[in-house]
Amino acid sequence: MKPSVKRVLIGSVAGSAVLGGVLVLLPPDGGDAKPPALGPAGRAMAAVGAGVPAALPDLAALIGEREAHLRAHPRDEQSWAVLGSAYVAQGLRTADVRNYPKAEGALRASLKARPQGNPEALTGLAALANARHDYRAARTWGEQAARQAPKRWTAYPALIEAYSGLGDAKGVGRALESLQELGSGTAVMTRTGQVYRDRGWREDANAALTDAAALAEAPAEKSAGLYRVGELAWERGEPAEALRYYDAALAAEPGHHPSLAGRGRVLAALGRSSEALHAYRAALTRHPLPEYALELGELYESLQLRPAAQAQYEVLRARVRQERADGVNNERILGLFEADHGDADAAVERLTAEYERHRSPQNADALGWALHRSGDGEAGLKLVTKAMDKGPRSALFAFHRGQIERDLGHYGAARRHLGEALRINPFFSPLGVPAAKEALEALGEPPEGGPAQMYAPPPVPAGPPPSARRQNLRPVQPPRPPSAQPSARSNASGSSGARGASRQAP
Repeated sequence: MKPSVKRVLIGSVAGSAVLGGVLVLLPPDGGDAKPPALGPAGRAMAAVGAGVPAALPDLAALIGEREAHLRAHPRDEQSWAVLGSAYVAQGLRTADVRNYPKAEGALRASLKARPQGNPEALTGLAALANARHDYRAARTWGEQAARQAPKRWTAYPALIEAYSGLGDAKGVGRALESLQELGSGTAVMTRTGQVYRDRGWREDANAALTDAAALAEAPAEKSAGLYRVGELAWERGEPAEALRYYDAALAAEPGHHPSLAGRGRVLAALGRSSEALHAYRAALTRHPLPEYALELGELYESLQLRPAAQAQYEVLRARVRQERADGVNNERILGLFEADHGDADAAVERLTAEYERHRSPQNADALGWALHRSGDGEAGLKLVTKAMDKGPRSALFAFHRGQIERDLGHYGAARRHLGEALRINPFFSPLGVPAAKEALEALGEPPEGGPAQMYAPPPVPAGPPPSARRQNLRPVQPPRPPSAQPSARSNASGSSGARGASRQAP
């Protein structure tokens, strides 16, 4: 938030509230007084209370302080909410999902100590469910928190994320309106920009996220803001611009793993493969997320390094198993992997269940692609079309649709959507881009003259009036003279000859 905005703490560390599953401050009152100097735990509260990332050392200090406090005061429900929400924040920042079971235990302890009137714990549970990609549960917890404290802005960021994961565009709109009415600052700008991006409003999204990054204060906040602007540049197909933002994010916070993975993507697009591999390895060494392993594996595969690619795919499978044990849902990533590199039928089964739970455009696209890969292109086309209609402007969505249309024989539509994928982002995937170019080359140019339905049918030539046509169906031949009449025998032989000639005609 801006330096002039006063952040009001609720009592001590033990008395803070929770924002989207992390610590929360009351909404700013518009005053100009600056907050007092704070220690590490207080800085963590101030950061996440404003809805922005906290520095990892500050989060660790806050967690240690609350753990010590709760050993002496196990019935302090607000300290349990603070501790659980700090675990969520630490898990998100480090991609260490082992924090999530600890977070759930602390947040449920808070609810047990105070079952009613505890929106802090409810909001923390909503943020935890979002972190685990359980958007149904996130919606349930977030809506309960909003009902208990409708004038507090803290639950609405978690609700926006939950509704987005469920594909509920109207719910997203309502939650965003409430957030904008009740809150302000970089957290609100960031959520607004993300919603605009999901709606395909790229210019508006870029303006909101650029402003949020410019107003960011602490290094962790600044790195997160710069990374989001870099992601928009990447999605527009501007790798050099994206690289500039990722590098700036890493300058603000050297260990920012999303920016390390982002550097891997853009360096590969720029043809700097060795540097791209190094960036991906650095991201995976710090935080072995399944999506990073999939991206690195496909980069290896594009470079014809198949053993290295298979090794990364095994990392992906192992990481998914580990995260599942801690309650994290990675069905979409695993389904996409299986559709392209494993068992397409298993991908359909997995993604069908995931789409029933969470009907987001991303899941619609993933299931549609898996259906196509398993042989049901017609059903797949319906879903990828829905994803393009309801979701962000995505090169991957357009590529999937174009490939399915090509295999179904819809060549005009296939040309259009494969070309659109390359126009949106000519570098969207190290494997997808060559496949899109190869498909377009195989399709060739459309027939001359354009589609037939663009032109009126040719006019029917004018003929004689209907009465004349009826009269002339069997024209009357003039009678032959008697000498010219053939005998019955010759007539019969002539007919036979005509039939024989007719039979011998080619």
